[in-house]
Amino acid sequence: MARATTPATIRTPIRITAAFRSCCMNVLVFPNRAKLRYPRPMPATPPDPSQAEITVSAAPDAVPERIDRFLATHLPDMSRSRLKSLIESGAVHRDGHSVREPAEMVRPGSLYRLRLPVPAPAVPVAQHIAFPILFEDDDLIVLDKPAGMVVHPAPGSPDGTLVNALLAYCGENLPGIGGEKRPGIVHRLDKDTSGVMVVAKTEFALAALSALFAARDLERLYTALAWGVPSPREGDIEGAIGRDPRDRKRMAIVRHGGKPALTHYRTMATWHGAVTRLECKLATGRTHQIRVHLSANGYPIIGDPVYLRRIPAAAKGLDQDIKTALLDFPRQALHAGVLGFRHPRTSENLRFETPLPEDMMSLIDLLDHNS
Repeated sequence: MARATTPATIRTPIRITAAFRSCCMNVLVFPNRAKLRYPRPMPATPPDPSQAEITVSAAPDAVPERIDRFLATHLPDMSRSRLKSLIESGAVHRDGHSVREPAEMVRPGSLYRLRLPVPAPAVPVAQHIAFPILFEDDDLIVLDKPAGMVVHPAPGSPDGTLVNALLAYCGENLPGIGGEKRPGIVHRLDKDTSGVMVVAKTEFALAALSALFAARDLERLYTALAWGVPSPREGDIEGAIGRDPRDRKRMAIVRHGGKPALTHYRTMATWHGAVTRLECKLATGRTHQIRVHLSANGYPIIGDPVYLRRIPAAAKGLDQDIKTALLDFPRQALHAGVLGFRHPRTSENLRFETPLPEDMMSLIDLLDHNS
């Protein structure tokens, strides 16, 4: 644990509820190998990867094999790596039950359903959607992304994204920069995280800005409203981040296979010994990094729909009006307030800062008024 006198590192072990599986495969020995048959699947839905659902039946006398291998054999148009990812995401069901382990053995006579995400349009289309611009020149745009806006099209958000808005705003200058599906995108903010982003308008700017992010040669400061009061009030949270082995839709601090992640935090204000305003500085930029690090150390962000699963103990004892406002906050209270970087062409040091959005300020005003 960090000492209270100096910024230090918090290394909080994460309780693992299930043992990690061995990386070594079990070997199945069949004594009479010559008599083994590998029957083709029973009549099933044609394996067309473009459809929303595919069904494959295992024959009653099917030989046990890994589910990812079984599906790869019968769905040759889909790679085994993609099938493995779909299995881990919960897209495969056996007789109505979710299958999440690619190494699970096929059960003879079972019906397997593979539910594919609805694909986003091959190429995003321009849509006239307003977004606040902080700075613009021939190479880049710096903007203040509002909460609720998705950065680029994805299966659950095929349009209405920042990319759609950028295509309409930039016209023919943007398509193709960095690829047709994510033109100009250098980095991302989560849908419900607000704040400063930079977008490239040229291939030159995209390459240079991407290099800055990869080298972590830039400044990123976030403001978070979190449950609890950290101890010490300032320090570092370090922990490799990867997919949560219990829920592939979440990220978590993991012992194996994660990417190194480091977040520096500083307490800016506290209320009622229950709520804290934190300034968080990213040394790395992993998916959901601040949300994961704070939650793992007992200070989940207010309103976080993924990493705040129950009413926190810090809520006890608060006035009902305050408690209701905090528990009903409709998004994670996280704002990317500062972004500083070196301009890719002029080498000028740029720094952009945006105020907290109205919803977070309303919470702070309520807490201040009732302190």
